[in-house]
Amino acid sequence: MPTQSNDQAGEGLLRVLADNVPAMIAYYEPKNLRCVFANRVYAESNGCSVDSIVGKTVREVVGEEAWRLIEPQVERVLKGEKVEYIRPMTLPGGEQRYIEVNLIPHLDSEAQMLGAFVLITDITRHQLAERAIRESEERMRKFAAATSEGIFFHKDRVLTDVNEALLAIMGYKREEMIGHDTLEFVPPEWHQTMTDYIRAQREDPYEAEALHKSGHKIAVELVGKTMHMKGETLRMGALRDITARRHAEARIQYLAHHDMLTGLPNRAYLTERLASILALARRHGTLVAIMFIDLDNFKTVNDSLGHHVGDALLKQVATRIREVLREADMVSRLGGDEFLVILADFSAPDDAANVASKLLQVIATPVEFEGRQVCANASIGISVFPRDGDNADDLIRHADAAMYSAKEHGRGHSRFYAPGLSDTAAETQARESRLREALRRGEFVLFYQPQLRVSDLRLVGIEALVRWRHPDRGLTDPSEFIEFAETRGLIDEIGQYVLREACRQNKAWQDAGLAALPISVNVSAVQFRRGDLVAEVKRALDDTGLESRYLELELTEGILMDQDTVGSALAGLRALGVKITIDDFGTGYSSLSYLKRYPIDKLKIDRSFIDDLGTDEDERAIAIAIINLAKTLKLTALAEGVERQEQLDFLRAHGCDEFQGYLAGNPVPAEVFTAFSRG
Repeated sequence: MPTQSNDQAGEGLLRVLADNVPAMIAYYEPKNLRCVFANRVYAESNGCSVDSIVGKTVREVVGEEAWRLIEPQVERVLKGEKVEYIRPMTLPGGEQRYIEVNLIPHLDSEAQMLGAFVLITDITRHQLAERAIRESEERMRKFAAATSEGIFFHKDRVLTDVNEALLAIMGYKREEMIGHDTLEFVPPEWHQTMTDYIRAQREDPYEAEALHKSGHKIAVELVGKTMHMKGETLRMGALRDITARRHAEARIQYLAHHDMLTGLPNRAYLTERLASILALARRHGTLVAIMFIDLDNFKTVNDSLGHHVGDALLKQVATRIREVLREADMVSRLGGDEFLVILADFSAPDDAANVASKLLQVIATPVEFEGRQVCANASIGISVFPRDGDNADDLIRHADAAMYSAKEHGRGHSRFYAPGLSDTAAETQARESRLREALRRGEFVLFYQPQLRVSDLRLVGIEALVRWRHPDRGLTDPSEFIEFAETRGLIDEIGQYVLREACRQNKAWQDAGLAALPISVNVSAVQFRRGDLVAEVKRALDDTGLESRYLELELTEGILMDQDTVGSALAGLRALGVKITIDDFGTGYSSLSYLKRYPIDKLKIDRSFIDDLGTDEDERAIAIAIINLAKTLKLTALAEGVERQEQLDFLRAHGCDEFQGYLAGNPVPAEVFTAFSRG
């Protein structure tokens, strides 16, 4: 039996080793560049077997296209040079790979060329990984260049890169920021916050301040992310200038507590302040006077000279009242031509009488508007703490009664409250009886106002608005009876009628083949606080057959302050499938936390923010802020009071969803709206 020689055994071992390494290995003789040896991976990668590849030239093995690429490298190795390069390689099956080629000359002791070793490594995975990194970095660069947010990278707080937007926000040049500690660009009072944020590797957004190169502070929103790049751990930060948003929020806060026309505190703010003033007076044993001021002839001015003159007169009166009062005193416009004054910390009622006399005098001084003199007399009712009441509600109510008494006794003067002045209840009782009679006679009717989509002016919703067909005065606006109905406990019956009739009419329209649209109904605070609103809504839907998704309830922000009652009611309505809209958004409740707490679907931008979009920069900023807030929270933004094309153009440009107002269509009876919706 023949035995293997050592050479044969060594050659066999070499073959086994060569065929089991992942690299491609071959050896070519130098004269004709024919293959002398190749391992299995090299042969198969070139479409050959180990036996068939031996004797073939390099050109025959790799093909003409590859030969043109590698010929210069082959010439170099034949000159005795070690060569290394990277090239693409197409496998027999058509798959594209990337290979790293090492050509190693084999020289004898006299430096004569004996052959050339070929060692090839498949580096496709590495190439693709590097390409992905390059593409990712390129995307990052393009994103950083395109965004308006400031982007920066830092390692251990030292800035390594910034984008152009950050330089524009901060006012620096790139070389003035790169290599510097991030804390150099932050006010000292924010150093610890930022340090703790970075140390904890937090990735949630937070608000802080940055320092502009000029030295002024910038309100910013910051968010950081931990990133791993090229074997290093970096932090990427995004910075957004929120100065405009802060101004808009401050403006909304201001408007929530102030009258827009005169700039005076509104009733909500005055009530808060009055509670504090009364508490202080109790502690120190001092007096507080409440003055209810009503202009006697304001309606005549409005009707004869126009609302613009009436508004100018109200602003002038507000200024004159402020000039009479001390710094510790307070004046508020309650609405219309009514003002409320608080005189804090005085010693005798005569002091209040003297202030009232001065107020009557300055208010009655003629004011010149558009070349004519306008006079505004006033009647003032006064109540005094603690003599006339121990709480704000009683004191305001008694001052109101005293004011009506002053009007009844000739107007143009002041009168202190005295027991019995509230006997004007007879008039109140008569008014209440007339409203009850109107309910019995069915004198209340609904008008319907279209709500259109901003983008294409398609009809997307309907608002139901109540009117009183008064037998003597004709069609009466709700502003003349809703508030009184709330105070006299009649709003429940009116609200039930509005809810049921709106549902009935909407179902009738759908049954007649009109497009199925949601109808919105205003709900008063009284209806919410009664506690059975959810059951009432369910009954209305069941009785009329209207699907709940076609009913929206509108409520004002102030209602949301009563968290216990409102929270359960809104949850119940959401369970029914009814949508919720916040009406007059931005003019009431000062906190925005309820937008996350409650199931709200739509924000209705108050018309006061729409009226002056063309001229008032603050109103534009607020409108934009509300629209963006709605987008962020995935709510629908609806603007009311849209009367002019430029207002609609503004809303369209800033992404408002829906609108209503004169430009969309005025409130009309059901039969007129039917024709409108068919058209």
